[in-house]
Amino acid sequence: MSKETSGKMGLPSLTLFSVCAVLVIDTLTASASLGPSAITWWLITLFVFVIPYGLISAELGTTYPGEGGIYDWVKRAFGTKWAVRTTFYYWINVALWMPAVYIMFAGMFAEMYFPGLGLWWQIAICVLLTAITINICNISVDAGVWVTNLGALAKVVVILVLGVGGFMYAMEHGVANEFSLATMTPSFDSALGFLPVIVFNLLGFELVACMGNAIKDPQKDIPKSIMLSAAVVTGLYIFGTLGILLALPVEDVGLVSGIIATLKTLFGNGPVGTAMVYIIGTLALLTFIANMVTWTMGASRAAMEAAQQGELPDAVAKEHPVHKTPVGANNITGIISAIVIILYGLTSGESDALFWSVFAFSSCIFLLPYLLMFPAHVKLRKLDPNKPRPYKVPGGMKTQYAIAAVCTFFIAQAVLLFIFPEIFSGVIDWTYTTPVAIGIVITIAVGEYLLAGAMKRLAKQPASAPAA
Repeated sequence: MSKETSGKMGLPSLTLFSVCAVLVIDTLTASASLGPSAITWWLITLFVFVIPYGLISAELGTTYPGEGGIYDWVKRAFGTKWAVRTTFYYWINVALWMPAVYIMFAGMFAEMYFPGLGLWWQIAICVLLTAITINICNISVDAGVWVTNLGALAKVVVILVLGVGGFMYAMEHGVANEFSLATMTPSFDSALGFLPVIVFNLLGFELVACMGNAIKDPQKDIPKSIMLSAAVVTGLYIFGTLGILLALPVEDVGLVSGIIATLKTLFGNGPVGTAMVYIIGTLALLTFIANMVTWTMGASRAAMEAAQQGELPDAVAKEHPVHKTPVGANNITGIISAIVIILYGLTSGESDALFWSVFAFSSCIFLLPYLLMFPAHVKLRKLDPNKPRPYKVPGGMKTQYAIAAVCTFFIAQAVLLFIFPEIFSGVIDWTYTTPVAIGIVITIAVGEYLLAGAMKRLAKQPASAPAA
């Protein structure tokens, strides 16, 4: 192995990286809250959205390899302004999502080990986990890769236990929910508010492209890792969701407590059962940290690249002199996450509602770049037709327009349902929608302020990139 490729990520590491980035345990209970129809929704999303999304990600990632990912693709297609917006949303959502993940971590940790643990002790746990996550990402790429690889394996173990355990429980005690044509047929009822979680759970396959120079053979390994991890992740999601629904009635599936409640149902209250709940539950908690490390690594690298070109503030551009990690972007992510955690602690409510409101708000910000990614695919086919494409999505331009439109529609409906979860039932819960919408508006306004500063900096440069 040459010096240039030693220590770099090959196909196994890339696949595990994608599995760890995309496979999330913390929202598995939300998809299970759809009931048996969740299985059908998973399959529909796989064939109609995930496959074309994976193909587009593979083409863009191999045609334009680098550490910018979506940022690079949008910049080439639509210019600097939209690229700056895209990178800001892609990066800042991690800082906004981290509180939701660690709120669930603290709730599950308290339920397992310290029932009745006070709110501010849980807030302290969340802040500590944020600091640990940022320090891992600052150390080196190798440290982050080790965490993501172990996290991916832990996620697989947890979901396999839920799935296998659910089947074994159903064989002995009967099925907790009715699985019939009627219950598995997708319907537009109140549970549809959880549908965007399925789309959210299957995003992130393009994140491997952000690792750029850390990949041994990007043109060969990126397409393989994306399609392989997409198949593995979707299958595991379906298996885990099915396991929960076989063991726990849908009305008893709590967003925060659902996984631990399922494990307790599967293993019982005996000494062995209690030990298994602790072991598997702890593995689930560790996956939360691994997931945040994965996303922080990828999103911060994209932000650093943008900042080094003057498109985000200079503080974001800071790079570790030895490890070459994006310490500026990482540290800002940690600071914002800690602030959001404390603010939500001051306005605390019921844990499920708190988790969902923070999660929905951050998810909408996360989804915004994807509204540009799929149109960028079509635009780059037209703008750059002669560019060598090591992997190319099959079909002519009409096919590209069609799959990009379908993927964009899936993202748009997810944003709509995160903000107005019961809109198809003709109901709008303004007590829920208002704070989520306000958070989105404030975040977009901050992004526009940073964009204005970026345009001023770029205008002073001798050769600035053309603005859209």
